[in-house]
Parts: sequence; C-alpha cells; structure tokens
Amino acid sequence: MTEQTIRRTNLSSLLGRPVLGPDGISLGRIAELVVSHENTGTHIAAVLLTPSGRMRGNSIQSLPLNHIQFGPTGEMRLHGDAPKPETVGAPEAAVLLERDLLDQQIIDVHGHKVVRVNDVDLVWEPHQDGHRLRIAEVEVGMRGAVRRLLKGLPHAAVEATAHRFQPRVIPWEFVDLIDRDPARRVRLKIEGDRLSSMHPSDIADILEELAPAEREAVFGSLDEEIAAEALEEVDPKLQRSLLEGMESSRVADIVEEMDPGAAADLLAELPEERSEAILHEMEPAERAEVEELLEFPEDWAAGRMTTEYVAVSADSDVHDAIEALRNFEGDLDTVNEVFLIDAEGKLNGAVTLAKLALSDSGTKLMAVKETHLHTCSIDAGSRAIAEQFDKYNLRSLAVLDHDGLLAGVIYPEHVIALLRAGH
Repeated sequence: MTEQTIRRTNLSSLLGRPVLGPDGISLGRIAELVVSHENTGTHIAAVLLTPSGRMRGNSIQSLPLNHIQFGPTGEMRLHGDAPKPETVGAPEAAVLLERDLLDQQIIDVHGHKVVRVNDVDLVWEPHQDGHRLRIAEVEVGMRGAVRRLLKGLPHAAVEATAHRFQPRVIPWEFVDLIDRDPARRVRLKIEGDRLSSMHPSDIADILEELAPAEREAVFGSLDEEIAAEALEEVDPKLQRSLLEGMESSRVADIVEEMDPGAAADLLAELPEERSEAILHEMEPAERAEVEELLEFPEDWAAGRMTTEYVAVSADSDVHDAIEALRNFEGDLDTVNEVFLIDAEGKLNGAVTLAKLALSDSGTKLMAVKETHLHTCSIDAGSRAIAEQFDKYNLRSLAVLDHDGLLAGVIYPEHVIALLRAGH
C-alpha cells in the first residue's frame, strides 16, 4: 500500500481488520487501539488482537504498532524480525479508542452534555520505525454514524456512502479523556491560555467548523475579551446563533468588549426586545456609545464607524500624542494615526504613527501632520466609503458630522465587513 492511499483512516474501518504473520497466516483481528501515554496522547501505541475482532474472552494479544508493516496489496503484517504478539488480559488502566470514545458523550468544561462520538479519524504518518498512527479528530456527525451502520460491507462502498455527508468533527487537541470518571465520559477540553494565544480569525474558523452544540460549548468557555474578538470575525447569522441561548447579562459583558461600531451592528441584527435587554445590562458609558450609533441607518458611514480612536488637541506635541496612545483603552492594533482637533472638536489633521516614531518628543504635531486628509460625512453611503478606500488606499477614514466635528473613524476591517455583507 502506498503512503498516499493510507494517509487517512478511521477507527471503524480498522476494527475487525486482520493482521497477518510473516507467513501470511492471520494472527487475529484488530479489536482495539491503545492510546500512547507519550506525545500528549495523540498517537496509537499498540493494537489489541482477538480471533473475532471483539474484546471478549481472555484470548487478547497486544501488538506494538511499530511492529506492523504494510504488504504490497495493503494488508497489515507483522515485521519479519518482530516478536510474536504478547498475550495480555483485558486492560483496565489503558485508554482504548472504542471502549473509551465511541458512543461516549462529549461534555464541556462545565459538565453539560454536548454530542456523541460516532467515530475517530486517524492519520498514518511516515516514521523511522515504519509508520505512526495519529489521532486527528473525533467524528460527531452522520459520516461516522453511517460508517458504523454499514460496517462489514466492502470498505470502498462504505466510504463512498459516508462521504455523501459533511464531516462534523472536533479536533483531537480539544478532547480530554476523563479516565477516572466512573461514567468514562469525554470532555471537550477548552484551555483559556491556548485559545487566548490564537488569532480571533482562527477561533472564528473553529466555531464555524463545529456543529451548533459543541460550537456553543467552545464559545461559552471563552472569556469576554476573546469572545468579543471572535464574535467580530463571524458572520451575522452565526453571531445570532452563538448568542441565542446566552443570558443577556453574559452577552452584555461580551458586547462591552467589542468595538462600539461592531457592537451596534450586532445589536441591530437582533430582535428589538433582545437588543434592549442586552443594552439594559451594559455599563452606562458603553451603552451610551452603542445607543448613539444605533440611531444611524446601517448604510450610513455613522452606522459603520467606530468611536474608539485617538485624538489630541491641535496644539499638542509628539510627547502628548504618545501619552494619549498609552492611555488609549481601545484596540491599539487598529490605530494608524492620531487625530488633531481644535477646541470646538473640529478636525484639523492627523499624524501617522510612523511620523510620531521618527519625530522628537517636543515636535509640534501640526508640523508633521499628513498633507492630505480624507474624510466623509456621517450620511455617506457604503459604496462611496468603499470607493474612497479603494481609490486612495486608505488606512482610515475620518467621519465628520454636519458641523464638521470628528464623529468617528472607519478602518479597513469595517470596509471588509461591508463587502462581506454584500453592500
């Protein structure tokens, strides 16, 4: 069997499969796969063989996985120089894939039931000892259920039928076996430090790949700041789905961590009664910002801008601007410049972060402001906004009210959101 044809497999297709001796005579059929205690439990250490391929009786033999090689037609054989399998009793302490995973409920970190495991997806990897078998995902959808339902039929026919269904999987790194639990349950492992190190877009990708039940478990386990960042990266339909079953107070904590513009967009998509309940739970300052943005039509610039930007007095110097950046409580990753406003709040210019970095601390900001400053009015349409970003390759666009006062800023991610929404 070539490496390409054995790259991926699954527990259902391996159970009951014969393993031959060097002479071609069957040593037994695979009844179980034993999970390795090394490498964080991501590989298979051994297979257990019985005459029937089921874990019944005392005639159980253990065969280390690295003692197995593949014959020219794909059959599994014992290496010619490997010792014969060792007869063992039924292992209790070891983690066995069929016994400890199949049909088990996956539960989240708070102990709520989520989904049932139907199969385990595995990957063959080339190794100096031959091959290693890595656990890739657990299958919780119909694909795994169909494989088991059609077990015993030709492998190609089973896989062809199973692949008519979309995979619904949970990556193995999120699964934690509770081997001391009397119910031998499986836990959906959500480690805050691991998720917090991921980019919000990657977390959003994970959420989009999971089925609704486990998606809610993952999202519900995130802290407010990470949940807010991830929520801004998913489409409105999924946003509504994620928030549907959550308490308004918990949603309010998440919304308070979001960019005000994104928060307003989110609440505008919810039923009015639900939106009002969430706003009622928010802190007064954050609620006021979001309510102000909700007053504007979604298609206006004011409906897409954020009110989180850095602005200082027009007579300030570089030192003042740097202090303002240090005290900024919004998302610094989106900030490209410091805006200059006069005593009335009218916009007088902007200084890029690059100019700040290259200027002495005492340099007046008006001396290093940008030559061209692009703005739009609060009622500018989405198409006009997108055209300005495209034409001038903008990093930001200042939004002015009808009195010429700085009302907010539109950043490239807001324009991307516009394009995704089909405006």
